[in-house]
Formats: sequence, C-alpha cells, structure tokens
Amino acid sequence: MKKIINQPDRFVDEMIEGILLAHPDQVKTPGDDPRILVRADAPVKGKVGIVTGGGSGHLPLFKGYVGKGLCSGVAIGNVFSSPSVQQCFEAAQAVDGGAGVLFLYGNYGGDVFNFDLAADMAELEGIEIRTVLGRDDVASQGKDRKLDRRGVAGIFFAYKAAGAAAERGDSLDEVAAIAEKVIDRTATMGVGLSPTILPTTGAPSFELPDGEMEIGIGIHGEPGIHRGELVCADDIADTILDAIVADLDVTSGDRVAVLVNGLGATPLEELYVLYRRVHQRLSEQGVSIDRKYIGEYATSLEMAGASISLLALDDEIVELLDAPAQSPFFEEHE
Repeated sequence: MKKIINQPDRFVDEMIEGILLAHPDQVKTPGDDPRILVRADAPVKGKVGIVTGGGSGHLPLFKGYVGKGLCSGVAIGNVFSSPSVQQCFEAAQAVDGGAGVLFLYGNYGGDVFNFDLAADMAELEGIEIRTVLGRDDVASQGKDRKLDRRGVAGIFFAYKAAGAAAERGDSLDEVAAIAEKVIDRTATMGVGLSPTILPTTGAPSFELPDGEMEIGIGIHGEPGIHRGELVCADDIADTILDAIVADLDVTSGDRVAVLVNGLGATPLEELYVLYRRVHQRLSEQGVSIDRKYIGEYATSLEMAGASISLLALDDEIVELLDAPAQSPFFEEHE
C-alpha cells in the first residue's frame, strides 16, 4: 500500500483538519466534534438547512459540497462507514435557522438507520425534518425498484438544485420536493477498472484481474452487472449511455445535463474521451445537452474508473443549476 498519510487511524481527522485550515471562510466546526462541518455562516435564520453525510473516501462527496447555495452541513463517518446518530443530530441542530432541515444523503442502510434516528431526535427538539435519499444508480436495482437503488454521483444535482431553492427562501416542503424531483429525473451508471485500497487495512475494496472491467460497480466496490475484458472508451460509453437513457426514457427533443465523473484515479483526459462519445450519441438522438459537468464529483479514493449521469431538465431545474453556489470543491458564478 502506497498512500500519503500519517497514521491510518488519523487519516479522516487530518483530512478534515486540512479542509478547515484551507477554507476557513467557507466551512467551520460548530462544536467539539470535528466530524461535523457546516457552512461558515450557519445557521442562516429563516432559511431551510440541508444536511448530508456518509462515509469518508469520496471527496468531494459529501463534505466538499457544504457552502452557500449547496448543503448547509455534513456528518462525516470513517472511510466507507456511516456517521453516528449523534453526529447527524448535532449537524441538524447546527444548521437549523428556524425553517426546518432537509436530510439529503445516499441510500445506504447504515446511513438511513442513523439519519432516521437523528430525525426522531431532532423532531423531539422542535426541528422539523424532511428526508430525501439519493438513489440514482441504475445498476443496483431495476426500474420497478427505484426506491431501493444506491445513491452515487448524481446526488450532486440534488445538492445543487435543493441548495439553490433553500438559498432563495423556499419552504422545507418545497426544498424537499425539488430534491425529490431532481433525483427522480437522474440516472447514473459506472465502470470500475481497479480497486481502492482501504487505508486502515491495506486491503482492496474488490478484486479485479488486469485487463478486465466491471460495469455497474458501486462506489464502495459493490458488485456490478457485468465483468469482462476491458473494451474501448466508446464501447464503455455506449453501454452506460444505453442503460441510463432507457431508464429515463429520454427521447429526441429532450434536454439533459450530463455529468462524467472520475472515481479517483482516472485522468481528466480520459473523462473527456468519454464525454466526447456521450455528446456524439446524444446529438445523434436529438437530445440537447444544456449543461455539462466533467471532473471528480464523487470518488472512491484511488479507484480507477468513471461514471456517467444524466439529469432530465426542465426550466425550473436549469434555473436552480445556474444559481450561484460556493463551496471548497464547487463554484457556480452568476
């Protein structure tokens, strides 16, 4: 194992400390627990707070999207591990400006369990809570079980839209409805080429022989839907795009946002090779790419691979995507 770390058991805390030292104008810890980060001006009186959270190892997901026009706070777990109930609860307390709090995070069992208990605790304290789960990974379940899908990179779109809605003063129910709408209109599928190595154990997150790929792999190394010989970039893009276009029923005349996301060890150049093919295919189908995002938005430490997400757009979603936002890892200017 080759990693630029000190002690493996200090990896997460030292990473958080680095973020705080680098971006004190944007994020802060509201109390004694360094595993809770909130935007620097939290709580914002009269506006809905948005709390996300999950395991470490996915930067910029989750903690990288705390800031103006995005999430208000984050509860941070160990690598690939859920934050505690208390951390989720204290994050909600820290961002509550009196208009309620939206819990917006990926659909994983441990996260759901802990956030649900935290929601009960917050409600007892008089904080109104709504919950929306990211569930965009089409490889994890079929269309008939969309509510059981995993949340992966496409949750970025929900952060951006819901954060903009909260920033402009929408109510808690309105912000939750925006997040739900965006998630329902988002589909993602990934491909893995090599695993990540867990810093605490030195073990790979999954095994994959040289020269092979796995289509549909999850961001923790969850099994995909096809493992076989590595094929060219165009064939990978075609396979993924066919699946997510069909899932969203995107047809000629529709408008979409495209997210080509690197999983940690894939060069940006390769992501643009994928985007090139996505652009070609969607243009041939008469689908308009109105917004595009290429880069690392949800990673898995040093996993090699990528994912492609589509968001079916309407005028409301475009307005929210274009609204100003600023966090340590993402900015959208007016």
